[in-house]
Amino acid sequence: MKKEQQHHQIDKFKIGGALVAMGVVYGDIGTSPLYVMKAIIEGNGGLAHISEDFIIGAVSLIVWTLTLLTTVKYVMIALKADNHGEGGIFSLYTLVRKASPYLIIPAMIGGAALLADGVLTPAVTITTAIEGLRGIPTFYDAFGNDQGVIMIITIAIICVLFMIQRFGTEKVGKAFGPVMLAWFTFLGAVGIYNFMGNPEVIRALNPYYAVRLLVSPENKAGLFILGSVFLATTGAEALYSDMGHVGRKNILGSWPYIKICLLCNYFGQAAWIIAIKDSPYYQKVELLNPFFRMMPENISVLGVVFATVAAVIASQALISGSYTLVSEAVKLKLLPRFKIIYPTNKKGQLYIPVVNTILLVTCIAIVLFFKTSAKMEAAYGLAITVTMLMTTVLLLFYLLERKIPKVISFGVFIFFAAIESIFFISSATKFFHGGFVAVFIALAILLVMIIWEKGSHIQESQNQRVSLYDYRQQLSDLSHDESIALYQTNVVFLTNNLKGHKIGREIMYSILDKKPKRAKVYWFVNVFVTDEPFTKEYHVDMMDTDHIVNIQLRLGFRVNQDVNLYLRRIVHDLMEEGKLPKQPQKYTIYPGREVGDFCFVLIKEELSRKSDLTNFERLIMQAKLSIKSITTSPARWFGLQFSDVITESVPLNIPGYNQHLKCDQLKQVQVDDFSSEEDEEEDDEYNLTRV
Repeated sequence: MKKEQQHHQIDKFKIGGALVAMGVVYGDIGTSPLYVMKAIIEGNGGLAHISEDFIIGAVSLIVWTLTLLTTVKYVMIALKADNHGEGGIFSLYTLVRKASPYLIIPAMIGGAALLADGVLTPAVTITTAIEGLRGIPTFYDAFGNDQGVIMIITIAIICVLFMIQRFGTEKVGKAFGPVMLAWFTFLGAVGIYNFMGNPEVIRALNPYYAVRLLVSPENKAGLFILGSVFLATTGAEALYSDMGHVGRKNILGSWPYIKICLLCNYFGQAAWIIAIKDSPYYQKVELLNPFFRMMPENISVLGVVFATVAAVIASQALISGSYTLVSEAVKLKLLPRFKIIYPTNKKGQLYIPVVNTILLVTCIAIVLFFKTSAKMEAAYGLAITVTMLMTTVLLLFYLLERKIPKVISFGVFIFFAAIESIFFISSATKFFHGGFVAVFIALAILLVMIIWEKGSHIQESQNQRVSLYDYRQQLSDLSHDESIALYQTNVVFLTNNLKGHKIGREIMYSILDKKPKRAKVYWFVNVFVTDEPFTKEYHVDMMDTDHIVNIQLRLGFRVNQDVNLYLRRIVHDLMEEGKLPKQPQKYTIYPGREVGDFCFVLIKEELSRKSDLTNFERLIMQAKLSIKSITTSPARWFGLQFSDVITESVPLNIPGYNQHLKCDQLKQVQVDDFSSEEDEEEDDEYNLTRV
């Protein structure tokens, strides 16, 4: 009940929450007017090759793309598929993964594609905004079409953007929220200003014009025009991913205003284009951008500055979404462990330094590689169509699990899958024009996910477990054997190889065989990541002893795993219940301390030459262990960097006693003399004595 009340408080609509939503969630979709109409016109051969019907049809396609994909699919359907307030493809996967083990495939593909899109968004939006400077006479007179200046300014802004991420999305959202409110108001106002000159463009609300354009001979791109139209809704997936940062009702309450402002701006661009399309002056302008050109000259500088700020905020939506995705993927064992920082105590606020650095470096590389926004747009959008398709697959299983009638569930699935498949095919035509970059980035991320997930399965198959009951007497004798020096008061083994009373054989090997570890209490702790984001629970079994503590620590996939802090809470609970003897300390800076010292033992598995792995499995494990070596250490991940930690290396599969004796069938032989003529001189050198 407490969790439900907390979730209810978070999910209330508040004006302040709606402002934060504007600052964190809507940046990407809010900058789409900067480049969508520009891309559509260029894709049809330029201003000289379009007509009024073409423009009306193009805007109609935009209107209905925003309505069907963003409003209906994401705002009305996907936002309801929240995992205790958390959104995104991985949260959706945790809701439905019990339906089929194969659902991990669309989850990994979609997650990798969305992370790839997070790399492209800052590069394309900020570059597009800065290119608007060319519409300012002063700037154009000074630099002309010098793209190098544009690139320098873009890279400088990208660097600043990534530097401020460490302060958390709450502070960023509060700073950006009012700015984005002003931005959307500005979009709507400029749009209405031009729209009033030709109110007939309102016809674009009729889907007839959208369908007619798709089959019109005037549309030179044919169905592939949807590749450019799709850019209008690329921020929809980020909207779903960032739900945990701002709350579902804040998104629901603010979206109507956002959509109205967007549509007003597209209508204004349409009216302006229709008015000037026959002008020889505008037909000669290279890379004509209707968004900047339709503004009155006296506010053009303001428009460029505003657009640049909005582009930065657009990038923020994908960056914060990337942190969320990576954090969830790590705790779902789809990615290696990275250091995660929580800048505030509020849910959803996190920062991952490694991801931030990778995104920064890759964004700069994208700018340097493509140079212009027109070339970047070719790569933009392809990855996100893949994510949307994968989300649609998972939504089908979500609807079925919610007992929605199969006719409705499959109807929704087929409808959106068909639309998104068409968008995917249209965007795929950009592959050789830059789309390959997005695909390469997504495949690289997917490869890491596959290695990590497959490696986990291989490790599970190699795990050998023994019953703690079989070793209970030995542990008791060792604990009271004063002939052996006390190793530590409390020895804690953190392991995933623990199920019930069955524990990894390598742990008992560490305690009894490697070097007998005498302790007053042996702790065996398994951290289980739950499907709920903020669970903090534990189950304890002391097996009728006062020196063996078997714990399953149940933490939500968004909870920081500070194991040492949780253990100290559990120790106090057990002592208060009389299940665990007090451990008074003679030497301590804390008077009356009743909890002894702790040593955490972490088992590091390594590949041995002797194993029954196939060549493919060995390759996977070698790749996983290599990746693992450059990521956050288990000690830091479990919050133990300031604790006493011992790391022991063991083979992935510890051989049995008889296997040790076999030693590859080493055979004893009888010989008259160990030496030979060849090594007589060597024997003398090392003073060898024959026995």
